[in-house]
Order: sequence, then structure tokens, then C-alpha cells
Amino acid sequence: MKKLLITGASGFLGWYLGQQAQSEWQVFGTYRDRPLTQSGITPIPLDLTDSSALRQVMQTLHPDAVIHAAAQAKPNLCETQPEESYRINVTASCNLAEECAAADIPCVLISTDLVFDGLNPPYREGDCVSPLSRYGEQKVAAEQQMRAHYPAVTVCRMPLMFGNAPVDSFLQPFLRTLRSGQALKLFTDEFRTPVSGAIAAQGILLALATRPALLHLGGRERLSRYQFGELMVEAFDLPKTQLLPCRQADVPMAAPAPPMSPSTVPSPSRWATTPPPSNPNSLSSPTANC
Repeated sequence: MKKLLITGASGFLGWYLGQQAQSEWQVFGTYRDRPLTQSGITPIPLDLTDSSALRQVMQTLHPDAVIHAAAQAKPNLCETQPEESYRINVTASCNLAEECAAADIPCVLISTDLVFDGLNPPYREGDCVSPLSRYGEQKVAAEQQMRAHYPAVTVCRMPLMFGNAPVDSFLQPFLRTLRSGQALKLFTDEFRTPVSGAIAAQGILLALATRPALLHLGGRERLSRYQFGELMVEAFDLPKTQLLPCRQADVPMAAPAPPMSPSTVPSPSRWATTPPPSNPNSLSSPTANC
């Protein structure tokens, strides 16, 4: 059975990827701070910012494919710790791209819909990026620089994700707040296209097999966080009276947020199985700032 290396395997999305990949792959997963205890996955402790340690893992393991899900994905933390988050989100990603290029193996980068400013949703793969936050800027840099090092890299831009995994998504803190009897304030002016972790993992593994250059994996419905909360309280039989609508301007945040957060949809042609171009610039610059 071929070997699949998942970076950030102890995270929320990494857990779903590990669960679903085991039927077709021998799965290995890296972790740093949160231990990886998932059944069926061989854990590898690794600080991805240590390029020598990363190279040793790649040359010892000889994976047949890599899914790069590790990241500092908290926008506010990226805003307050820009140098450290850049090392994780950009520098380590480029080092990994170089290792995959040397081995000539498929590599998928997990990116975000926050590479867009949210002013003109929904966004398709050919739309120009326009990040507002430092996190979005770092993900744009990772997309561009990884593909510069290795044009065969596939970029999957992910939306807000939810699910019932051992690792929290944004859903679990909401539920804990409501079940404790507290009020939960949710934005009415931030719209996303949420998708379950299970469906997201299916899409990423399909992208690994088909290897498009760039893919948006947004959900089918465009919802505000408040609308999502309404569905949540109905599904879990919780009191709707504890849901309080608010606007982004009401909540101080370190990272600038778009007035209408981005929603992404895939272009139908992106599921074509044609190989990626040898020149990353031949993609009509889908990750360029235009």
C-alpha cells in the first residue's frame, strides 16, 4: 500500500483526512503540540519549521504523496505574531514543496477562502486574490511560492468547516456556550459556505487523485454565522433565545475582517484530470493579486 504523509494530522481536518485515507493509503501523520493518537495512523513528531528535520523525515519515510494541512490558522494570532506564523505558514510550506519536488510526488496545500476580501462573492478559482488579514496574505504567499518551487502542487481553498471529531471545529465552542446557559453572539454580516469535515476530506482526497492546479471546496449554501446558529440550535434542540445577533463591528478583533466574508464555489472544469502545467504562470495567474 502506498504511503501518504499528512502534516498537521492531529488537527480537525487532519483527523478527517486520516480517517478516510486509511482505506487506500498507509497513513503517516505529523504533529507538534497536540499528540496524535488516532488509530491506524503512524504518528511522527515534527516541527515543520526545522528544515533539516523535515528533510530527514521525507528521506527516511519516502512518502508517495503529501497533504499539507499544518498551519497557524488563527487570523488574530497571525496578526499579533506575524514572524512566527510566517515561518509556519510560508517558509515551512516552501521547504515542503522543495522536498516534494525532489521526490516528484503529488502534494496538496490546504489553503483558505480568506485569500479573498469578501466584497464580490461567490469566488471561483480564476478570481483575483485580495486578502485583508495577515493570515490571508500568508496563505496567498504559500500558494504562490509553493507552486513556484514545485508547479505540480495542488491548492485546495477551504471554507469554514464543522464536524464531530475529537478535535474542535468552530461548532463545539458554540455548543458548550449554549449548553452552559450563556448567550451566544453570532455575526449577521459574515457569510461563509460551510462544509462538514467529512465532505471536505473527500474532496481533498479526490483532488490528490486528480491533481487540479487549484480548487475551491466550499459548501452548497451561503450562510451567515447567525443563520448557521439557527440551524445548530434546531438540530441539537437548544433554546434559540440564547442566540443574539451582532455585527462584526461590535466585536474588537486583531485581524481585519471583510465586510462580507468570502464564499467560494468550485468551477465545474476544475475536476478535470489533466496534469498540472509545467509553468505555474500558465494558470492565468489564479493566485495573482491582479
